[in-house]
Amino acid sequence: MGAYAFGAVAYGVKDAGFGTFLLLFYNQVVGLPSATVGLVVMLALLIDALVDPAVGFLSDRTRTRWGRRHPWMYGSALPIMVGWVLLWNPPSSLSQAATLAWLFVAAVGVRTAVSCYEVPSVALTPELSSDYDERTRIMAWRYLFGWAGGLAMLVSAYLYFLAPTPDHANGLLNRAGYAGFALLGAMLMGAAILVSAWGTHREIPNLPNPPIVRQSIAAGFRELAQTVRNRAFAILMLAGLCAYTVQGISYAMSTYLYTYVWGFRGVIFVYATLALFGGVLIAFVAAPRIGRRVSKPGAAASAVALGASCNILPYGLRLLGLLPEVGTPTLLPILLGFFIAATACNVTAFILGASMMADVVEDSEARTGRRSEGVFFAGSFFVQKCTSGIGIFLAGVILASAGFPDKAVPGQVAVATIDRLTLTYGLVYLTIAGLAAFCFTRFPFGRAEHEARLARLGAIKLSDSR
Repeated sequence: MGAYAFGAVAYGVKDAGFGTFLLLFYNQVVGLPSATVGLVVMLALLIDALVDPAVGFLSDRTRTRWGRRHPWMYGSALPIMVGWVLLWNPPSSLSQAATLAWLFVAAVGVRTAVSCYEVPSVALTPELSSDYDERTRIMAWRYLFGWAGGLAMLVSAYLYFLAPTPDHANGLLNRAGYAGFALLGAMLMGAAILVSAWGTHREIPNLPNPPIVRQSIAAGFRELAQTVRNRAFAILMLAGLCAYTVQGISYAMSTYLYTYVWGFRGVIFVYATLALFGGVLIAFVAAPRIGRRVSKPGAAASAVALGASCNILPYGLRLLGLLPEVGTPTLLPILLGFFIAATACNVTAFILGASMMADVVEDSEARTGRRSEGVFFAGSFFVQKCTSGIGIFLAGVILASAGFPDKAVPGQVAVATIDRLTLTYGLVYLTIAGLAAFCFTRFPFGRAEHEARLARLGAIKLSDSR
């Protein structure tokens, strides 16, 4: 389980870079308009809408001596590494239009390569175990390693690559630092992918390998359409779309909010990052236990709602004048407490949602007679990419609507602008999070239905083998 879950480090590195620094880098460092950067990143998401299900469908139908998933996993490592380095090193001589084109092509390239790893990799979860609770534990390990990889990159950025220097009092605006940040991220992603693929290689003979019926391209698309019409899948897609979008908004806005609202500098960014990881550790322990004791859909809905409240409450208290002043010693521990609680709740919801997606596999098999892990987890992975697609776009819109200036100097942004920024952010965040919580409550089955379905499928397979 450890080697398999370690591969999630690759997605964590990618997600931290895209979600936390990409908008800031191309807006405040390179100098492109925030709304335009957000739009370009979201347009790249349209390519993902085609790539992700194609990778899932093709990996479901791949047949090699290395199984269905592993050829994709091994083959993705080098393209991910190359694309990641290019993304953070646009030539400074390019015009604004050419730089936007560079961003679009590099973003598409990185996310396509990540899809070729992550979709087949996460599709292994229901293949490695059909146990209702063990799937939650597996997903908890994946999320733990994913967040660990992402937060490790944040710490390395704040302490070294983007730390303040005599020439750059705000190290986040140091363009040269992003080159080293990109190189370390590329190496870490490549290593995580290869370790995960090699660590699970011995499981290949034990993985499902259903026969493939030759069919036309049109028949293949009809089969794909029949698969994704599953009601439980559609509900989880919509819930995930909303949940990961608000995470994307939070990620993209975090450096702005930390720097310009709360006045964070230097090592305080590291404290905030450690607080986030504290929340992840709580979710790692709590999510499997919650999944054993109560309904996964209800628990996920409650976690999203509580996480949104903890995330936005500090900004509401600030607007009401109920928090200590920026720079006072008592403010930081209060903020870190909110960060820990919000992260714990949000990650718990993500773990439970991913576990529910694994349960959809057998629901679909009972209805269609096919196992389509790759297709379902392609959909799940696509909504995760909304973190850096729709989330970054909406963050750009929030910044533009608040009139937030490009290349702003910390401490010199008008209070009225900061107030508009936090109010708009809070309203958008709470609205979308509320939709996510509602969608989770509509998920149509739980433990009893899943176990009854497994028993029926087992009986059918036993009958067919006689």
